[in-house]
Amino acid sequence: MKTSCHKQDCTAVHSKLKSAGLLLLFVLMAFYSLQDIPLIYPSYFPFPAYDFKSRPLKRAVIQLGRKLFYDPVLSRSNTVSCSSCHQQEHAFSDAGNRLSTGIEDGIGDRNSPAIFNLAWQKTFMWDGSVGNIDVQALAPINHPKEMGEDINAVVRKLNASKEYRTMFYRSFGDSLATAERVMKALSQFQLTIVSANSKYDQVKQGKATFTGKEIKGYELFRKNCNACHTEPLFSGYGFANNGLPVNPDLKDYGKWNKTMDPQDRLMFKIPSLRNLAYTYPYMHDGRFGTLHEVLEHYEKGIVQTPGLAKELQQPIVFNAEEKEALLTFLATLNDSTLVSDRSFRKPE
Repeated sequence: MKTSCHKQDCTAVHSKLKSAGLLLLFVLMAFYSLQDIPLIYPSYFPFPAYDFKSRPLKRAVIQLGRKLFYDPVLSRSNTVSCSSCHQQEHAFSDAGNRLSTGIEDGIGDRNSPAIFNLAWQKTFMWDGSVGNIDVQALAPINHPKEMGEDINAVVRKLNASKEYRTMFYRSFGDSLATAERVMKALSQFQLTIVSANSKYDQVKQGKATFTGKEIKGYELFRKNCNACHTEPLFSGYGFANNGLPVNPDLKDYGKWNKTMDPQDRLMFKIPSLRNLAYTYPYMHDGRFGTLHEVLEHYEKGIVQTPGLAKELQQPIVFNAEEKEALLTFLATLNDSTLVSDRSFRKPE
């Protein structure tokens, strides 16, 4: 027995089925985007400092943060983005520039730190003045020489964008952009930037072996550098006075600038030694353009000031062969995957 339907009835049925299918697809996509996803990192890394249990990663929020990271809409002049000073090809640093540059050719107060492995850090900025990555982006956005913008103005610009309203809806269940949501999205994207695929990491995973020179450099590193630049992150992300003379132009005294506590004088956050090939120049003010200059400082440039790290109260002396070996080992910490990973690039 054959069945038939009126053409209009069939069209209506097909239309309803199509609408139901699209609705189901949308629901599935929303569910997929808002699922909790884990942070991927090697088993030999310590447990992250960031509380992912109460603030889990979400795909849609990460993608929103990625777009915001590359969008100059965050600046007053709509010309400077986070990526302007944190470029992927330079391990999310501002390689080549001593101090950060901002809107209207403004020059910041410090060298832009590299952005990776942030989930293991409890404080941010060279002086540790920000204690939560979920609000860290407010500092450069509000800085008059960097982005020079008010976060409320940023929110107004985002709410005027149909594309952003859609992305906020996918990320948070409604289309309203707020300061809190902007900060959360930026932090979620940055938390996913993990550097863990250097030759050092491959050796740790049994996928590669060090050369003889790299082994010698590793031994020198563990003897002379590991106290502050602790493996496997190559920083404990604490603070230290490493004997740098005060820059007379900047008059930067590190944590003391904020706390006025004498014990914090000349205390700066200890950076990771990962990806040094990509993140020159070095130190909080970018005063050293090469690693040879850095080693020269530790040999004969240390200023004996109160609070100087005890490990530096005696000069560290290397002969030419030892310097070469140490620098050869440090090169094993460069992560070429990080600087080319498509998932961190500017969205198409």
